[in-house]
Amino acid sequence: MTATMYSQLLRYLQNELALPEASIALALRQSGQDSSFLPMILWQYGLITLKQLDQIYDWLATTCIPKEPVTTYS
Repeated sequence: MTATMYSQLLRYLQNELALPEASIALALRQSGQDSSFLPMILWQYGLITLKQLDQIYDWLATTCIPKEPVTTYS
């Protein structure tokens, strides 16, 4: 995850899901070097619901994954 995507994710968690900074900080400490586990850790620690976890992954899929044309080879 790039630094820009990471910043966007943190803003999304705070602004859209209204997660407290303390909850995000706890999950960040537990995720260590790999921030891609952040949503799952938030859920595992009971800091977000399963519905919110789905929302985060949907948001990541639509916002942070670059849209590149699919190339087919014949």
